Amino acid sequence: MPTFARSSDLRGAEFVGADLRGARFVEADLSGVVMRGVQVEGADIDAPFLFDGKSSLRVNGVDVVPLVEAELNRRFPGRADRRAADPDGLRAAWAALERNWAATLESVAAMPAGTVDVSVRGEWSFAQTLRHLVLATDMWLGRAVLEIKQPFHPIGLTDTGTEADGLDMSIFVTVTPSYSEVLEARAGRTAMVREFLASGTSGELAATRMNPHNPEYPETTLSCLHVILNEEWEHHRYAVRDLDAIEAKYDARR
Repeated sequence: MPTFARSSDLRGAEFVGADLRGARFVEADLSGVVMRGVQVEGADIDAPFLFDGKSSLRVNGVDVVPLVEAELNRRFPGRADRRAADPDGLRAAWAALERNWAATLESVAAMPAGTVDVSVRGEWSFAQTLRHLVLATDMWLGRAVLEIKQPFHPIGLTDTGTEADGLDMSIFVTVTPSYSEVLEARAGRTAMVREFLASGTSGELAATRMNPHNPEYPETTLSCLHVILNEEWEHHRYAVRDLDAIEAKYDARR
């Protein structure tokens, strides 16, 4: 199967009668793509930035973004509060998020040994997802909000975008940590957010902060917390999706 890398420029290309069945688009920019008379049955789209700003996604003339948003909020109680703008709302939003993760962790604990290290179609495993969320907390709370010079836990897991920012990768472990170590680090970082929110004030939320990836873009404490909440909910969704797929495979073998 041919691979078109990041350097490939297909902007404005036209595919007429092309057979793209089974094609996989990963971290591709498909904004503004127009599809007419296409076969899309079985297509699977995962777009974490779909709900940013005033995005739209039209299927047969219908903007489905509000429908997807409502369904995700129904599936994940508390997700709708991820944009809370005051201290009490943020505390409630974080508490709801922690309840969702607690239920998922309990479900994972009941699954066969090794489940936490299973990858579905090249995606991060459950353990890797938790490690990345450790990094996200360190990046947006530790570095951006608390302005800690070196906030990163060695167990954190970077993505390609973070590595491209020039982050010192020697900070992080090069061997795979045990799941118990991952859980310990993750618990510490969720507690860090909880404790910060417990004493947060409206004035602190409005404080100006620097974007940890692009310092020229100003943030506020509130916007940084919103990034954390969005990261948490999106990765929880990924985790639940992949755990369901893993469980379905286990069931098929029985």
